[in-house]
Amino acid sequence: MVELGISTFGETTPLEGTGEVIAHDVRIRNMIEEMELADKVGLDIYAIGEHHREDFAVSAPEIIMAAGAVNTKNIKLSSAVTVLSSNDPVRVYQNFATVDALSNGRAEVMVGRGSFIESFPLFGYSLSDYEELFDEKLDMLLNIRENEIVTWKGKHTQTIDAKGVYPRSKEELPVWVATGGNVESTLKIAHRGLPIVYAIIGGNPLAFKRLTDLYRKYGMQAGHSPEQLKIGSHSWGFIADTTEEAVKKYFHPTKTLTDQIAKERHHWSELTYEQYLGSVGEHGAMFVGSPEDVAKKIIKVVEELGLDRFMLHLPVGSIPHEDTMKAIELFGTKVAPIVREYFNNKK
Repeated sequence: MVELGISTFGETTPLEGTGEVIAHDVRIRNMIEEMELADKVGLDIYAIGEHHREDFAVSAPEIIMAAGAVNTKNIKLSSAVTVLSSNDPVRVYQNFATVDALSNGRAEVMVGRGSFIESFPLFGYSLSDYEELFDEKLDMLLNIRENEIVTWKGKHTQTIDAKGVYPRSKEELPVWVATGGNVESTLKIAHRGLPIVYAIIGGNPLAFKRLTDLYRKYGMQAGHSPEQLKIGSHSWGFIADTTEEAVKKYFHPTKTLTDQIAKERHHWSELTYEQYLGSVGEHGAMFVGSPEDVAKKIIKVVEELGLDRFMLHLPVGSIPHEDTMKAIELFGTKVAPIVREYFNNKK
């Protein structure tokens, strides 16, 4: 059965109408309420991204996960992503093992290279080592996961001579790897036999089928079982009672965030309303609409790409907290049952 959940970065962009910017502390406390609601309405996962910039409130996902672990019962808690390249793998493992203890075995870590690069100069890393840093640190994290007593010789990391890393997770800590859709990254992740998550935020989501097929084919050729080769995706989206309401409310926060990124990245452009309508349409990458319309779109993408997990990134940009809570409620009580019933009947 496909897992359904939410990913979020704790965005703090100006709200429509008032221009108010939600303070970081308020946004973080709101996220705890959102996490608890996601658990209450039966969603499978809540995943939090790491950033180091003004328009995102979260720099330490595992601390927020720990706070949410205490008052949730079933939902899996993950980062989305932990920027492993600028983190210490020992501390990453220790922090997530601690969340695992607090949540009674519900913690996961989703690692990535980081599409935002603020953490590299902040923690003293060079972008010229971008690929090497990630590959070495992922190998080190997996070594720590597999061995209580760690021996490791590092180039970009520390050298460890038979030292224990504690606490240990309840079971083997799940490690997912996120990518934006790079072929080389897909092959590397498949070779390791690690579950993969694609950030599908532009174009037609079904274009990722060549990558999901490649991942499974190459992973099985490398000797990994189909059970190991799990595929997830995360896409921007919003749910309201009607599609008209959802499309109207979602444009401002999406444009605000997109336009800000466009000022920083040459390959991004400011979002026009026409482009937006294409993205929220039948073949676009945004999942915006009524519960019925969003469920229909999720079913199509999950089925075509063979996904094991789908995460709705909610919200993108800042939306009033009550609207985010309503969207989560609709996702859990309306969308998820439609999707689950469809795939249950396909068994």
